Amino acid sequence: MTDDSLGHIDPPIVFGQRFAFSDTFRGLFREGMLLVEETAAYLDGDGRVESRDLPPGGSLSYATESMRLTTRLMQLASWLLLQRAVNEGEMTFEQAGSEKAKVRLRGFGSVTEGRGWEDLPERLRGLIERSVRLQERVIRLDDAIYNAANADEPAENPVSRQLGQLARAFGGGRE
Repeated sequence: MTDDSLGHIDPPIVFGQRFAFSDTFRGLFREGMLLVEETAAYLDGDGRVESRDLPPGGSLSYATESMRLTTRLMQLASWLLLQRAVNEGEMTFEQAGSEKAKVRLRGFGSVTEGRGWEDLPERLRGLIERSVRLQERVIRLDDAIYNAANADEPAENPVSRQLGQLARAFGGGRE
């Protein structure tokens, strides 16, 4: 925030919106899309082979967790593609917000310990763990972008208020 000679203070920079246009976002996008591709290749290839050797309980866990993984990644990919469309000017922020309402980022819990987890092939467990970490990062970014943008008014900044009072007291600011 900067203060000019009249006591006007620029609004704070919204981190989430800044981040969404950064090289870091582009890296997150690439990471997400690569994870989708890697998961699809695994589930269509080695995963099918590995799942055949599982005990009955492990087969059920495999089916359940692979469906959760696929659903989680498709939702994350949808969110990433929406945000990229905004970044590239193909869609407005408001349009993305409307479409984003169809994307579900939360509620895809996976069992990451215990018997069912231990029965899963190691590569599937690794893909699940990576997808959960990606999900957590995207949720934080989504909150930073959309919750900040949807706030009715920015929170009052006590330092800004005091600077304004000082400026008014010394004749430099307006009410």
